[in-house]
Amino acid sequence: MSSKPSIPKGTRDFSPIEMARRNYIFDTIKKVYKRYGFQQIETPAMENLNTLIGTGGDESDQLIFKILNSGDYLSKADEKALADKNSNGLTRSIAEKALRYDLTVPFARYVVQNQNDITFPFRRYQIQPVWRADRPQKGRYREFYQCDADIIGSNSLLNEVDLIKIIDDVFTELFRGKLDYTVSINNRKILQGIIESVGEQDKFEQIVVAIDKYDKIGSDGVIKELYNLGFDEKSGEKLLQLLGVKEASDSFKKLSFEETFKIITLQLEFFEKSIADTINGQKGIEELEFVFEKLKSLGIRTANIKFDPTLARGLGYYTGTIIEVKVDNFPSICGGGRYDDLTGKFGLKDVSGVGISFGADRIYDVLLDNNLYPEFK
Repeated sequence: MSSKPSIPKGTRDFSPIEMARRNYIFDTIKKVYKRYGFQQIETPAMENLNTLIGTGGDESDQLIFKILNSGDYLSKADEKALADKNSNGLTRSIAEKALRYDLTVPFARYVVQNQNDITFPFRRYQIQPVWRADRPQKGRYREFYQCDADIIGSNSLLNEVDLIKIIDDVFTELFRGKLDYTVSINNRKILQGIIESVGEQDKFEQIVVAIDKYDKIGSDGVIKELYNLGFDEKSGEKLLQLLGVKEASDSFKKLSFEETFKIITLQLEFFEKSIADTINGQKGIEELEFVFEKLKSLGIRTANIKFDPTLARGLGYYTGTIIEVKVDNFPSICGGGRYDDLTGKFGLKDVSGVGISFGADRIYDVLLDNNLYPEFK
């Protein structure tokens, strides 16, 4: 008797009506990208494993789906690693390729390989699936589509402003004024300044991972993780005091446009005093002041914009402004930020980029749950 067919956990089939809805999302995002001068590229579903490993941090490395070498892969397996049950050592000898976990790292590889054919700054968009060995749950899948836009080869902070304006344009069209959303903004240099101010810069990546869980585990959970990293009580309390601005900012959701930017100015002034003696912190504050001033002058009013000092973005390649978009009761539906020298891993040094990525699958669920799709004939 044949077994009932199934698909892997964290993946989905899509019916004709579901494809109509998905294409509505893709077409809306593409239309906005083209309006801002972005050109489309595509890259292979699989990359060489050494292209992906070590680019997004230890946690990202754990989420990579490896592809076994063709043929009798065990014949070339590292016997010592196999005997020692050393999974990392064994993987290197039996898997040379992997499925991409995002579109940014393959894009950096593409830029380096095609640098002589690209005019910088290069604006590209890319809409393709990615794969992560994550635990499936609502809004979190193992196969999902990302809709990326990146500007590479320019240090100008006006690029960050452009990308936030794109976010505003896309969700203004998709939500049609019927659903509130929040654009949270921070800068990794400010996080560096905070961590330097408590004398724990050698644990930066581990601390950022803990801070990034703030929305899930709260201040008590973060402080517990910090103590597990060896923080003393004084350093832990100082860090949370600096991050306490987050709790205050959460109560400002329904402020007017003008009041929102007054609050952001006060928050940045607080940090300017708190981490004034750190070079990274000061630079991060200056960058955010520029971005917020430009956003204020543009008059973006559909989004709830806020400064969130606990926003960290889990991927390790971010170095400057970071952005995340959320609606109530859903994980992030869009995110991104500035990355300096990601191309350096592939031999092209000192090329800065910045990008955003819309999570099409999460946006699909948000629109469906809030009955925001137009009628498809």
